[in-house]
Amino acid sequence: MARLPKQVKDAEGRSSAAADLEAVARERGIKYFLISYVDLFGGLRAKLVPAAAIGEMQRNGAGFAGFATWLDMSPADPDLFAVPDPSSLIQLPWNPEVGWLASDLVMDGQAVAQAPRTVLKAQLAKAEALGYEMKSGVECEYFLTTADGSAIHDGADTAVKPCYDQSALMRQYAVIKEICDSMLALGWGAYQNDHEDANGQFEMNWNYDNALLTADRHVFFKYMVKSIAEKHGLRATFMPKPFINLTGSGCHVHVSLWKTGANAFSDPKGELGVSDLGYSFIGGLIHNADALCALTNPTVNSYKRINAPRTVSGATWAPNTVTYTGNNRTHMIRIPDAGRFEFRLADGAANPYLLQAGVLAAGLDGIANGRDPGKRLDINMYTDGHKVKGAKRLPLNLLDAMRALEKSKVLKDALGAPLVDGYLKLKTEEWNAYSRHLTQWERDNTLDI
Repeated sequence: MARLPKQVKDAEGRSSAAADLEAVARERGIKYFLISYVDLFGGLRAKLVPAAAIGEMQRNGAGFAGFATWLDMSPADPDLFAVPDPSSLIQLPWNPEVGWLASDLVMDGQAVAQAPRTVLKAQLAKAEALGYEMKSGVECEYFLTTADGSAIHDGADTAVKPCYDQSALMRQYAVIKEICDSMLALGWGAYQNDHEDANGQFEMNWNYDNALLTADRHVFFKYMVKSIAEKHGLRATFMPKPFINLTGSGCHVHVSLWKTGANAFSDPKGELGVSDLGYSFIGGLIHNADALCALTNPTVNSYKRINAPRTVSGATWAPNTVTYTGNNRTHMIRIPDAGRFEFRLADGAANPYLLQAGVLAAGLDGIANGRDPGKRLDINMYTDGHKVKGAKRLPLNLLDAMRALEKSKVLKDALGAPLVDGYLKLKTEEWNAYSRHLTQWERDNTLDI
C-alpha cells in the first residue's frame, strides 16, 4: 500500500502551496487526483484527473460548467476553472492511489466572488489585516442508516437515552475505527469518538486549527464518512433532522482569535476567562444571528432541529433563542473554557466554508462596532426560556432566515453581494420548489375542510 501523506509539506514542515503535484504523485504512488470544489449548497463537485495530466491542471485548473452545479451562473457563462491548492492534498486512506484536492474557482482569469472557499479566504484576509487569525474546530454529528436512509442501521440501538452507549458504539466499531484510523494517518489529531444523543447517531472529533484548514478537513470528513460507510454497506447522513422523534445533527463550532501567537480571546481577569475582544465577537454573533441562520442552517429540514419539541431522549440539544451562557448547553453560544466559545447553532447541512466565513464576518462586525452581547444567562433555556424578556428568537423556517439575510447590510457588505445575492436567488428557487410540494400532512388535515 502507498504511504499516506499527512499533507504536502515543505522543507520546514509547513504546508506548501507551491508543491509540484507531478513529483508528489511519483513519490506517493498517486495515479489519479480528485480536483474538487464546493458549490453554494455545499455540494462537493470534482473531476478525476490522471496523474499524467496534473501538471497542466495545477497551472490552469480543471474546467467545469458552473451552471451545472449550484452556483449563480448561466449556460452562457464561460468555463469555470477549479485551480487545485496543493497544500490541501489528501490521499484517500481507503484508496491511496487517489489524491483529493480542494480548489479555488476562477473565471476569465479572475477569482469567482461567489465561490465559498474564496469567500472564506477573503474573510480570513480581513482578519489578518487586523492582526488576527481565526482558529476553529467543528463537531460533525451524523447518522448511520440503512442503505435507503429509511431507518437507523442498528436495530438493537433502541435505548431512550443512547448517548455514549458503549455497546451501540462498539457494534459500529469497524466503521468508526476505519474513519478514526484514517484521521490519525492524515495527522488531524483525532482524539475521541462517541455515540451521540440519538439512536444511530455518532460524532468524531479532531484538533482545531486555522479556519481554512478546518473547513477543508470538514469537507473531506463528510466525504470520507459517507464513502467508508458505503463501503460497509451503510449510509451516512449529515441531514439536520432525518428522524422527527430523535435529536438532530448539529455542527458545533469552537472559535478563538489569535494574535502574534497568543489567544486574543483569553484574559485571566475577564469574565469566564474571556477578553473584551472575545465578548465583542460574541456580540457580533448575537447581533447577526437571524441573518447568519440562512448560512448555518441552510435547508428546510434545518428548522425541524432548532425549533423542535423535546425528543425521546428528553432534549433537542439545539438552541431556539439568541442567547449566550457559561458551561450550559441550552443556549446558542456556550463558553465552556477560558479563551474560546462554542457556537451551537449550525447543523450538519451547513456549507463548511460559508459556516466559517459567516461566523468570522459576524464576529469581526462585533469587534469593529464594539457590540455588547448583553447579559449572560445561566438558566436552563429549555425549561425557563419563556421567562427571558427581550431575547431574540431564531427564525422559524428557512424563508424567515433568508429574509433576514436579505436585509443584512452587515453580512452582504462582509461576504459580498455576489455571494449573498446568488445564494438567496438559488435558495428562493429551492424554497419555492418545497412550498409547491403537497405533503401527506396537508391531505390528512385539510382534505375534508
